Amino acid sequence: MSNYLFVFLGGGIGCIMRYWVSNSAYTFIGQNFPYGTLLVNVTGSFLMGLLFIIILERFGSIAPQLRAFLLIGFLGGYTTFSSFSIETLTLFEQGEVFKALLNVALSVVLCISAAWVGVIVGRAI
Repeated sequence: MSNYLFVFLGGGIGCIMRYWVSNSAYTFIGQNFPYGTLLVNVTGSFLMGLLFIIILERFGSIAPQLRAFLLIGFLGGYTTFSSFSIETLTLFEQGEVFKALLNVALSVVLCISAAWVGVIVGRAI
């Protein structure tokens, strides 16, 4: 039962961080493109790659509660694929086909690249 508590706590903290990072991006960059969601997804993908390697390959004996807290809870609450989906659909519905396709392409390429860099950094540490 304790793993559920760790997922719950990590998810809550991840959601708060997602809200803060996303709103900060919109404040500094603007709202004419889903920059906040893109930034959250890229940084979340990087952290998933990095922490996955550090926790599972480097320190395989780390408590399952820490894995549940960070990988499932925190990063599950932090990343925003559902927000990405609805924002992209909204862009399509508004006739902003180029922006919608750009958001899809950037999200896929940058998030996979960020996860890859996270894995490389995690293995280098």
